[in-house]
Amino acid sequence: MTDIKCLRLRDLGFRPGVYETGHYNAITDVEGVAVGHATVIEADRIRTGATAILPHGGNLFQDKVPAALAVFNGFGKFTGSTQIEELGELETPIVLTNTLATGRAIEAINRWTLAQPGNDRVVSLNAVVGETNDSRLNDIRAGRPTIDEIDAALAAARTEAVEEGAVGAGTGTVAFGLKGGIGTSSRRVKTAGEVFTLGVLVQTNYGGRLTVCGRAYDAPAAHDRDGSIVIVIATDAPLFARNLKRLAERAFGGLARTGAALSNGSGDYALAFSTAPAVRRTKARRAAIAHYPDLPNDLMSPLFEAVIEASEEAILNSLTMARTMHGFNAASGKPSTVEAISLERLRALSEH
Repeated sequence: MTDIKCLRLRDLGFRPGVYETGHYNAITDVEGVAVGHATVIEADRIRTGATAILPHGGNLFQDKVPAALAVFNGFGKFTGSTQIEELGELETPIVLTNTLATGRAIEAINRWTLAQPGNDRVVSLNAVVGETNDSRLNDIRAGRPTIDEIDAALAAARTEAVEEGAVGAGTGTVAFGLKGGIGTSSRRVKTAGEVFTLGVLVQTNYGGRLTVCGRAYDAPAAHDRDGSIVIVIATDAPLFARNLKRLAERAFGGLARTGAALSNGSGDYALAFSTAPAVRRTKARRAAIAHYPDLPNDLMSPLFEAVIEASEEAILNSLTMARTMHGFNAASGKPSTVEAISLERLRALSEH
């Protein structure tokens, strides 16, 4: 790892899309959404971590939020998916981590949720965990991150600027043969006479032929390797699960813009949720007939465009904010190095 300064995509002269970004240009621009990382780097072999996303700062189990999951290619593990599909709601934080840490992430979410005030009689919950495989830079068989380390990501969640690149669940990930990681972006969208915020956070670990805002970037020979991506979308627009699923599906348009191969071994998942207080599934609303506002189908297209833009930019931020990483390839049993994207080459691309 080096001390070379990292820059976000816009600092390099690119302006993807037409919609305005939020203050942080991050998922945390959606009011109440918090993100926390646990980055686990140890000796020469451990390069992994966890990233936690909290939809709001209250008791998520008691005040559930509408949610939906879209699966483009299901070669992966996304725990909690069947209950999200069945009920259309989230009742826990979302944790992203590595493939073999999925079970430990469930335990961390269980521990965190059961400890919340008001949950002393809870005996079942739906922990939501997304994963990608970081074994090209991490000794994934070593049992890291631990439950306690994942707990630390939940405890670190803040409604502020989000650290990006080789951090948290993106510490050991690889995209287009380059160092991938965590990236985020946001958009502000006017529809139905109101301005709504939409934010995206990604964990990038997939292959393809990298395209940066329509310009080809010649990545290493390993560009087309299998891998996965998890895309998490938050919005304060009042949406039910059906339109949240439609919104999540459009995020794959942003993935395609980056040159993704969408290969056989790539798990491609997008989870969307609404934070609008008026559509939360509170205990009182779940106990009787309730009336909720609903953004109609005919007014959804601006949000569809915005999620494509924000997904593309979040992915590219995950690359531009990542540093070269030296680690351990668990499959070969040998040391490995994955280079960061060249900011100089990107600057040159932005000028043409």
